[in-house]
Amino acid sequence: MQYKRCGRSGLLLPEISLGLWHNFGSEDSYTNARDIIVHAFDKGITHFDLANNYGPEPGSAEINFGRILSENLSTHRDEMVIATKAGYKMWEGPYGDWGSRKYMIASLDQSLRRMGLEYVDIYYSHRYDPETPIEETMSALVQAVRQGKAIYAGISRYPVPQAREAYKILRDNGVPCLIHQERYNMFDRHAEEGLTDAVNEAGVGMITFSPLAQGLLSDRYLNGIPEGSRMTQGRFLKPEVLTDEKHAAIVKLNEIAQRRGQTLAAMALEWNLRQESVTSVLVGASSTEQLDKNLEALNGPAFADDELREIDEILKTA
Repeated sequence: MQYKRCGRSGLLLPEISLGLWHNFGSEDSYTNARDIIVHAFDKGITHFDLANNYGPEPGSAEINFGRILSENLSTHRDEMVIATKAGYKMWEGPYGDWGSRKYMIASLDQSLRRMGLEYVDIYYSHRYDPETPIEETMSALVQAVRQGKAIYAGISRYPVPQAREAYKILRDNGVPCLIHQERYNMFDRHAEEGLTDAVNEAGVGMITFSPLAQGLLSDRYLNGIPEGSRMTQGRFLKPEVLTDEKHAAIVKLNEIAQRRGQTLAAMALEWNLRQESVTSVLVGASSTEQLDKNLEALNGPAFADDELREIDEILKTA
């Protein structure tokens, strides 16, 4: 595992980090979740990314992670970077959603109790709240750091103008924004439209999620839509997303990956990491075997300029 400096901070993050959005909740196998997390740590993944509402049920990923940490990794807490977030709906009523100071502080206290922690390493505002002054949301992050409940502050999925404003507010309050989390993959490159410049200028790290476009950039959909796939469930990935043009692009990208001696998924992850602004890439995993396959991205050859040009041409048709 290689580690990369997060922006202009002193913190190093692994190039591959583990996200606990799926497969770690109360409806999933606890034994499997434990095996993945312990295996990830053994492989050098020191950064674990959670949010208050990860499950399902909401909050259960934090509960399970806290139990795994206590029972299997308690002596390694200082070797880990644990992140959580608040910003999406967590409980009923007017105080369990978005970006008010009340919600952000209350949610962090709940997350710490669920995980059995005194502090998290990174606390994020999970999304921009257009109805709450950005100064209020950022003040909650500042308070969390000053109270020792978080070491660093981060933001997630903020539009570029609001992100720049958030960076300034945090910096002016003596709590520089450590990291910005954003969706980024071959099929979704909107982060290149201003965000990469913004994080570079502000000295903020960038961590990307959905690097495989929820599985599209893997061998899973090379031959169409398989039974039992996330697309057949239709919750987060709709069948209409896999157009003929996108399927043709996936097949061509897979041919490049094979020439490079990689799986398509490994190549897609390495493509993320080629972006100098990217500190780390978040991956999910449903098994230790799948995690190991993703880690193959760390052993692939560097991209040649002509390969990147070929990929760009393919993506124009998707």
